Amino acid sequence: MSTGTQLGIGGVPLPGEDLRPKNSVYARGEGPDRPAWLAFDKQVLCFDAYFQESITERPQEQYRIRKCHIYFYPEDDTVQVVEQRQANVGFPQGTILKRHRVPLVAPNDDRFYTIEYFNVGSELSLYGRVYKIIDCDQFTRNFLTKLGVRVPPGFCPPEDPFLKHRQVLDGGQNPLRPYEKVDTLKKFLNHDQHVLRFWAVWDNTDSLYGDIREFVLHYFLSDDTMEIREVLPPNSGRDAPPIFLSRGKLPKEFQGLRLPGENAQRTVLNVFGQLNKQRYILDNLKTGALNETYYTDQDLAIGKMLNVYGRKVLMTDCDEFTKNHYRTKYGVQDFSPIAYRKVADTKPMKQSYPYTGFGSEEDSLSSTRKIIPEPPKKDYNKFMGFDRQGYETNILRFMARIITKDGIQAARRFIISYFLSDDTIYIYEPPVRNSGIQGGKFLERQKVKKPNQSRYPVEISDYFGAEDFYVGARLEINGFLFDLFDADEYAFKLMEEHNHMFSKANRSIIMQKLKQFFSSNSQAVSQFEANDPHHHGCFGDFLTDHEIITIARYYALQVIQEYDIYSVVSVVQEQLRKNNYETFSPLKENLITRDPTMKGRLPVEEVRIALKSVRVPLPDYLLNIFLKLLTQDDGFIDYSDLLKALNWRDAPVQAPKPPAEEASLADDPKQFEKTTHERKKFNVEYREFLKDLGLNTTATT
Repeated sequence: MSTGTQLGIGGVPLPGEDLRPKNSVYARGEGPDRPAWLAFDKQVLCFDAYFQESITERPQEQYRIRKCHIYFYPEDDTVQVVEQRQANVGFPQGTILKRHRVPLVAPNDDRFYTIEYFNVGSELSLYGRVYKIIDCDQFTRNFLTKLGVRVPPGFCPPEDPFLKHRQVLDGGQNPLRPYEKVDTLKKFLNHDQHVLRFWAVWDNTDSLYGDIREFVLHYFLSDDTMEIREVLPPNSGRDAPPIFLSRGKLPKEFQGLRLPGENAQRTVLNVFGQLNKQRYILDNLKTGALNETYYTDQDLAIGKMLNVYGRKVLMTDCDEFTKNHYRTKYGVQDFSPIAYRKVADTKPMKQSYPYTGFGSEEDSLSSTRKIIPEPPKKDYNKFMGFDRQGYETNILRFMARIITKDGIQAARRFIISYFLSDDTIYIYEPPVRNSGIQGGKFLERQKVKKPNQSRYPVEISDYFGAEDFYVGARLEINGFLFDLFDADEYAFKLMEEHNHMFSKANRSIIMQKLKQFFSSNSQAVSQFEANDPHHHGCFGDFLTDHEIITIARYYALQVIQEYDIYSVVSVVQEQLRKNNYETFSPLKENLITRDPTMKGRLPVEEVRIALKSVRVPLPDYLLNIFLKLLTQDDGFIDYSDLLKALNWRDAPVQAPKPPAEEASLADDPKQFEKTTHERKKFNVEYREFLKDLGLNTTATT
């Protein structure tokens, strides 16, 4: 029968009673209120200890003294034992006992070690191994003192006979004369990957079949070594070895190859008798040692001659890192390079072969330059810059005619297309009704040679380029002399955007020419006023040259194009008819849903979103014009009018007829006689033009 902590009759404990205290130091109710894991968090008591281990395998030793650290954690009364590591002891070291609560020795093995068992001088039996505590750190000493425990001073552990024997043996292995210590680690750490680079030449023209050979000299500051690499020109006839001089220290004076062991770093003397069981000793006096000097960084400079094993190598130049090194370390400021290159009396003639007639000229010429023919390289950057990208075709289209006395040939009109991506030309003849000429493709797309060139040239022929195409130019293509008298709007805009390629479309160059012209011709200003009798400040009707067209386009009056509502609605209905769009009921429901007040009017953005949500097949530019014409003054649109305008089946709108001039022009066989700007008849603000030229007008408006 267990009665807890109550005593039996006469104060004798009953069977099963446990009278051991429930605490380690403090009595219950006297300690801090905080729990142990919080009060002693991150606090560790460290003790120095040792234990004696018996050795039965070796007759030379009977035991060993093994030192360790014992860590006690007050927060949970756990213990950890870690052995100090020693070199070459022959057994595993480190953690002997992992951290956990260690039970006491039997018969008290149901209890665990607590703080009162740990003190300097006490012995602990941990799993059959007895540890003797010899010292502790300052924190542990203060911790135990606060608990009221007297901590004795520390003492030294007993001497280990095995370690003493090992120290004697290790001391006997030291040499009688210490080795000469050369500290190269500091230099390596400070100058690792720091390399001085010099350019040098070796003039070997005095010998038979000798020539001038160029080198690159690398000096490594980390270990004062150098290497020399040869720079071989193309077709030199020499093999290409990796290096001319392998990396190593270069002696200043070369006196032939040394015998093996003659230039050794240490001198060895043979001896008689048994001296340390050896027949040789190191020479302290270094008798017979060779004091050989080597090149260092202070011996290198531009203009100095190096003796590379009998070869006189002249240093001619160095790189920027080398210059900074000599500026900071030696204060050198002059780094003028030496131009050491002999000019050949005769220039080698490069033989070329004429064009074979097969393939392109570039392909035929490349087959004569290499044993294994390679395809000619194309200008990839130009191709990617001017290749077709969406609606940007990068094609210049010009209207041309043939200059000839034959009336039938002179009446023919051609469209010459120039492709900026690869400088090719394509000529097309628009068919003309009842002309007797079929029309169609006149010239396949290809690069065209300029006239008066050999059919089988030795070098690459000269082809027509971008600079040769402009309004007013004359091109002779395959025996036909073409006059370029017009271009489309895209060609004019493209040439003006890339005016660095087209001088005829460069306004700054044209204005410079006009300034020179007006400075030498004082009657030029009156010519502008003579063509403006009403003094409106503009003139027109005689623009034919590309340079004049460029100036006229820049100073042209801006005319805002106005769209007719019926024309726009007819175009919108035609677009819907082509896409077979008839589902107007979802659009109507969407518009009504967006109009909670049922006024029949919506903002422009709401109408746009409704049209996009039902996927009305209208391009953005046409949709913007259409909504702009339907928008009222307050920014709202009557969506009933919108639905009526879109319904091409119930309310079709016919496109207005074009003016008589445009209708007649569509069927006019001479529609290509006039240029684009002659048909437009735009006006030019010549007052602004004269103002930019620095000229004054006398007319008044």
